[in-house]
Amino acid sequence: MNADHVPGGGDKPSSRSRLALTVLLLCLFAVFAALGSWQVQRLFWKLDLIARVDGRIHADPAPAPSGVIDPAEDEYRRVTATGLFDHEKSVLVQAVTERGSGFWVLTPLRQADRSTVLVNRGFVPVDKRSPEARLASELAAGPVSVTGLLRLSEPGGAFLRANDPAGDRWFSRDVAAIAAAKGLANVEPYFIDADATPNMGGLPIGGLTVVTFRNSHLVYALTWYALAIMSAGAGYLVLRRKAF
Repeated sequence: MNADHVPGGGDKPSSRSRLALTVLLLCLFAVFAALGSWQVQRLFWKLDLIARVDGRIHADPAPAPSGVIDPAEDEYRRVTATGLFDHEKSVLVQAVTERGSGFWVLTPLRQADRSTVLVNRGFVPVDKRSPEARLASELAAGPVSVTGLLRLSEPGGAFLRANDPAGDRWFSRDVAAIAAAKGLANVEPYFIDADATPNMGGLPIGGLTVVTFRNSHLVYALTWYALAIMSAGAGYLVLRRKAF
């Protein structure tokens, strides 16, 4: 005997399940569309940031600020500072540059107002890390003027490599930690990346600052909008489906 046929049964979803699925797809559409719009906002913010930083980098140098700075407005600003280098308190910070692996040479610059600013004088390769290798650049007596980019401190160290002040091993340019380790007082809360003006003897090599900003917001926006369109299309198909 044949089994009884139940009207409205089979593989087609019930009206209630179709309604729930439609509501879910509409919610997903709203979420994906909102995320896409947020990424568009982030895209324009990033483009504005890049334009502002590019303007700072190519502007005429201004005197290095003293005291509190505004990271949003001062980072990568082109500045100049004048003072006496304290070469005996230089530190080497591990670096990987377009010239290979080596070290940044950070040297305190004592200014006339008794403040001190750390200057990243540039890069030296591993085989030139000894002070003797850059001796020619440290023989100049009297005040020096440095022009470069204002950079924010890099506290803590590098990824998975903490700074070791006691062992004088540095993996990031942590201004506060370097100042404490070297007994420096009245130190500005930033450092200066020196420009490409050649040093005597050729070392350190300045002007190697890399200014790049990751900008994938357009790709993310298109991805979210594509998911929103797919959700809307799926919802339309569900609504069109007839129940038997």
